[in-house]
Amino acid sequence: MPLPSEILKNKFEHEPTPSQLQMFAEFDRFIASNDPKTTFVLQGYAGTGKTTIVGTLVKILPLFNYKFVLLAPTGRAAKVISQYAKRTAFTIHKRIYKTKNDKDDLGPVFSRTKNYQSHTIFIVDEASMIGSEAEFKSKSLLNDLIEYVFENQNNKLILIGDTAQLPPVNQTSSLALDRSYLQEVYKLHVYGTTLTQITRQAADSGILVNATALRDALNTKELRFHFHTKDHQDIYRMTSEKLEDGLRYAHDKYGIENTLVICRSNKNAVMYNHYIRNSLLYKEDELDAGDLLMIARNNYTFGQEDIPSGFLANGDFIEILKIKRDEELHGLRFADLEVQLVDYPDVKPFEVKIILDGLHSYSPALTREQNQALYTSVLADYADLPKKKQKEAVKEDKYLNALQVKYAYALTCHKSQGGQWDAVFVDQGYLGEDFEQRDFIRWAYTAMTRAKNELFLVNFNAKFF
Repeated sequence: MPLPSEILKNKFEHEPTPSQLQMFAEFDRFIASNDPKTTFVLQGYAGTGKTTIVGTLVKILPLFNYKFVLLAPTGRAAKVISQYAKRTAFTIHKRIYKTKNDKDDLGPVFSRTKNYQSHTIFIVDEASMIGSEAEFKSKSLLNDLIEYVFENQNNKLILIGDTAQLPPVNQTSSLALDRSYLQEVYKLHVYGTTLTQITRQAADSGILVNATALRDALNTKELRFHFHTKDHQDIYRMTSEKLEDGLRYAHDKYGIENTLVICRSNKNAVMYNHYIRNSLLYKEDELDAGDLLMIARNNYTFGQEDIPSGFLANGDFIEILKIKRDEELHGLRFADLEVQLVDYPDVKPFEVKIILDGLHSYSPALTREQNQALYTSVLADYADLPKKKQKEAVKEDKYLNALQVKYAYALTCHKSQGGQWDAVFVDQGYLGEDFEQRDFIRWAYTAMTRAKNELFLVNFNAKFF
C-alpha cells in the first residue's frame, strides 16, 4: 500500500505547494502513529489550500480503513466545509451534546453524548473559534470535544484553522490550535504543519494577496501593511458616497442573502441594517416576510426533534416566512413568526416568538438590566402558584424564552466568523490615535477573508494604501 502522502499527491487537484508537501509527509506519521490521543493541527493562512486538503483527505481516508466525521463550530461554518468537501458536515454541538430538562434548574441541561464510533478521524474546521473557557456549567467546548473523540482510543482528531483570525470572544488566543497547550493540558500526541504559501490558483486573488500581507504584518515588530487594490479585479476601495451603488450592484449580482456588511461595532451594525432595509430594500415595516435575522443569544427551548443541534445558537441565521402577530408585554415588544433556518434547508419551517426591541439596540443582545426586568415581570405573573409550580411555569414561559435577534444584513466581525459571502463590504469604522494595531490587523484579516468573490473596503484611511 502506498503511503498516504503519495496518494494525497496523486489525488490532489493541483501541484502541491512546498508547505502542502510538508503537510503530506507529516500526515504519514500521523496516520502511522499508534499513540493514544493522536491529533493533527493544520494551521494555514487564507488561500493556502486548507479546504483543498480536506476535500482530498475525505477521499483517501477509507483506503486506510478510517471512517471520518466533518465538524465545525457553527452552522454557517459547517455549511462552508460541507460545500468544499462535498460531504455532510455537522456542528460540534449537534454531534457531541444532547439536551434534557433539569427539574431543579431553569432551562435545559447539555450533556455529552457517548461516542460509539471507532477507527474514525474527526476533522474539525474553523477550530480557532472553539472556546477553551467553561461552557454548559463546567467544561469547555474544547474539553468536551477532546473527551468525546478519544472515548474510543483508536480514534484520531484533526483540528484545522487560522490563528490570525479573531480568537473566541473574551479570549486572547485560539488555544484549540496551540500545539503546546494541547500537549500539556490534554496530553495529546500532536503532529502538525502550518501552510504558508498561497496556492497558484489563489495568487491571482486580490482578496487573498491583501489578506496575506495582513497576516505577514502580524509576524513583524512594526506591524506595517498597505492594501493594494489597483492591480486586482476583486477588491475595491470606496467611500460611503459610493456605498449605495456598490450594495445595489452586489444585491443584483449575488443576491441579498449572499452580500454582507461587516462593522467594528454593534452600533454601526444597527445603523447599517436600518439603512439597508429602508434605502435599498424599501422596507417600511419593522419586519417583513423575506427578512433575514440572526440569533443574538443561544435559545434552548427547541428540542432535537425541531432543530438539528437541539437549540438555536448565537449566530444562526433565520429567514422570516410569515408574520403572525405582535404584542407588547412585560415592558418589551414581541412578534410571532414562521421562519426557516437559512443554513439547514432540510429542516421544516417552525414558529418562534421574538423580542423586537433587540433589533434596534446597540448592545449585542438584551442588557443584563433588561433581562432581569423581564424575568421579574414574568415571575410576578405566577406569584400565586406554589414555589415548585412557579419555577416550572417560569421555565416554560414563552415570553422569557423568546428569541433575541438582530437584522442580518450587517454584522460585527465576530458574528460573521466561520461564514463566507460572495460580496463583502468592510467598514473600517472610527480609529482613534491610540488604536491597537495588532488587534485591528486581526480584525481586518478576519473580515476580509469572509469574501468569496468581491471585497469592498469602505471608508478606510488613506494611510493604509
